[in-house]
Amino acid sequence: MNTSFEDDVLELITEADLVSLTAALIAAAGENPGGTEDATVKVLEAFCLGAGLVTATESVAPERPNFTAVLPGGSSPGLLFLGHSDVVPAGDGWEHPPFEPYERDGRLYGRGSTDMKGGLAAVAVALKALKEAGVELPGAVMFACTVDEEDLGIGIREYTRVHAGDANFSGCIVAEPTDLGTVIGCRGDSYIELAIQGKSAHSGRPADGRNAIDAAARIIELLREDHRELQMHQDPLLGAGSWNVGLIRGGSGTSMVAGECTVSLDRRLMPDDDAGAILAALQQRIIDAGISRDGISVSAWVSMEMPGFRTAEDHPLVRDAVAALADCGFESGIGGWTAACDGGFIARDFGVPTIVMGPGGLNDQAHQVNESVSISELVTAARAYALLCLRHRPDQ
Repeated sequence: MNTSFEDDVLELITEADLVSLTAALIAAAGENPGGTEDATVKVLEAFCLGAGLVTATESVAPERPNFTAVLPGGSSPGLLFLGHSDVVPAGDGWEHPPFEPYERDGRLYGRGSTDMKGGLAAVAVALKALKEAGVELPGAVMFACTVDEEDLGIGIREYTRVHAGDANFSGCIVAEPTDLGTVIGCRGDSYIELAIQGKSAHSGRPADGRNAIDAAARIIELLREDHRELQMHQDPLLGAGSWNVGLIRGGSGTSMVAGECTVSLDRRLMPDDDAGAILAALQQRIIDAGISRDGISVSAWVSMEMPGFRTAEDHPLVRDAVAALADCGFESGIGGWTAACDGGFIARDFGVPTIVMGPGGLNDQAHQVNESVSISELVTAARAYALLCLRHRPDQ
């Protein structure tokens, strides 16, 4: 690619565009659960239509549309940029109203600024610059923004289902916040629900009942043992799978033997893990421990699964991402995430090499009170995305 042409594209990426669009996306809110992503999608759609991109929306649920914008190109496999339109609830304790964005000391504040309205804006502004420059790419670039990433992932599941037959991508860049690091692997996640049924009785005669909370406690001990075993096998990039007991509810009164108990579990997944197999193994351990007998029954099911992924460090997509960031003045480290993201579905369902690379800090800003994103990182991300589109060739 001609260097002067690259410079022309980069000149079209402006801080003003990035701040304006990110602020508008923050103001559109989209708290999940309890809200709608429709307003965010409308902001993104208006910007992309104004940039001359080909846009589409696909309803996933009422007021919850997936959104795509396409920069047309040739017939070769192109790049997919992926993001999500929802944000976690703002909560209390903010210095300013969370959905009234403002700038201070080179940062833009508001719920979703880092996770991930800033990343969405960086992708959209990069594609706008490529379009304005009249770029002719060998393959089309698609920007997909899905709903419900922060909860059950119904958006990405619908996107992969609808587009399974027409996916033509050489790589996927998830614009989630990585402090502009290049993340080549993520753990996945799954939710496992337990419903434990016992028999209620008066607490003065506990032997007359079968205590479901006691049974839950025994199951939790099995999970603690398995968690300890998992930590003995650490992957250098991603760590290990893990268990967490997130919710437990049971019983109907202090003076009664608990006749029922429900437990919600979070099981983090390594890229090769399968939540169904993990569930089956847990059910067998419960049986082997003798918990589900003598009046106790245990039902268990997977309510959510988000696969992990891993892309080779020497893959051209990784190489090109690191080089693009370097040419934008940022030396990007290569690493992994213990968090999960929608990119795992693209890697698994489309068989597409996937990385995560975007503006903002996952650990110090995402889901935090007074969330903010560095404006300079927005600019660097948008420019790096544009260079990736210009340079990446899957056959090189």
